[in-house]
Amino acid sequence: MCCGILKGFGGLGAIVALILVVVALLKQIILLLGFLLAALKIAIIVVFVAVLVMIVLSIFRDRSRKRRDASEI
Repeated sequence: MCCGILKGFGGLGAIVALILVVVALLKQIILLLGFLLAALKIAIIVVFVAVLVMIVLSIFRDRSRKRRDASEI
């Protein structure tokens, strides 16, 4: 009789331990996803700023090229 109770507690303990491990892993996955989403947002902002800088540089380059062409005429 004593062994049956210990086996029952052992099985219950294993289930509780498994649930706690799953909860801990889910917390880590949620943290990882939050970090990856933040990194993705930062990457999108950096790409957007780079595109804006490239547009501004191309506008200035075109203006200076037009000024050179106008002065040559």
